[in-house]
Amino acid sequence: MERFVCPLCGWETEPNPGLSPCPSCGVSLRWERTDLPRGPAFSGRGVWRYRELLPAVEPVSLGEGGTPLVPAPNPWGLDLWWKLEFLNPTGSFKDRGAAVMVAALRAFGAKILADDSSGNAGAALAAYAARAGLRAKLFVPAYASGAKLRQIEAYGAELVRVLGTRSAATHAVRNACTAEPQLTYASHNASPYFVAGLQTLAFEIAEDLGWRVPDHLVVPVGGGGLFLGLAYGFMTLLRLGWVKKVPRIHVVQAEACAPVVLALRQGAVRPVSVEAGETVAEGVRIPAPERGQEILRVAHEVGSVGVTVSDAEILGAQQDLARAGLYVEPTAAVAPAGLAKLVQAGVIPSGESVVLPLTGFGLKAG
Repeated sequence: MERFVCPLCGWETEPNPGLSPCPSCGVSLRWERTDLPRGPAFSGRGVWRYRELLPAVEPVSLGEGGTPLVPAPNPWGLDLWWKLEFLNPTGSFKDRGAAVMVAALRAFGAKILADDSSGNAGAALAAYAARAGLRAKLFVPAYASGAKLRQIEAYGAELVRVLGTRSAATHAVRNACTAEPQLTYASHNASPYFVAGLQTLAFEIAEDLGWRVPDHLVVPVGGGGLFLGLAYGFMTLLRLGWVKKVPRIHVVQAEACAPVVLALRQGAVRPVSVEAGETVAEGVRIPAPERGQEILRVAHEVGSVGVTVSDAEILGAQQDLARAGLYVEPTAAVAPAGLAKLVQAGVIPSGESVVLPLTGFGLKAG
């Protein structure tokens, strides 16, 4: 059995292709499956290895998931691991969510998928729509990376450049979906199916470590899908009894746009209202995350600590990773930059285990 559930009040409804929020709370819904397996008996590799924990639809796949988990030497005496999510087919972790969302929307009969994105989610949606035989129409901020825009167009998607802020692209796609009934709004920030696909990262990390859960994860947060997918994924494994705990999942944002970190510091239940400043980490430049209240509620459940990092710190971490053979885009260096601050603050003590997903490939920048 599958259902959509409000993460705040528990109201539920049957799964559907739409993005109607909870009628009481006004927030995006999350996907749940109640007929879960009794034990881990998976086959294949990658995202669809975990089909029994995902929506019951015919897969759409480009070989996403199954990314390497590699040990990372470090000066702090941590048991530190990099999860190389930039090695997914389109070069980012968002392939996991796009694969599941596109498969579900195709099952509901969608023909043309529309989304707003700063680049990586748009590229993922364009690629998986092409794989599924669907059309895609992407609304992107005009300032987005040229490499990402070229990637989106290469997959055959229609690209709509929107002047103004990141939020302007969101308004534009919503207006288009209202005016053009043939469009299905496939929002990676609001779709329950997208977050469902991102849960597979938690499943994979746990299985990679022999069903041992790390003490900490450190993740960049923009829209918050990665954070929520990891949290819900580990919560599912705990409910099944396959792991013994849920790790602490810490939040890192750019100083120029940190609505979630500021809210964590203030003990607020909603993201702090901010005006997004310029930052090299364009993927986390989201001043009003769609799932903000949900992120903060879950953050309190999993013991999150939030830190911010400057552009200089982000670029320094990016260079350090490159010197270690890992070429990532600036947004992917946000969490590594924040790791040093979490260690210095005593949040992550020496000897504890930590996993950091490296979210996007370096060739995407520029």
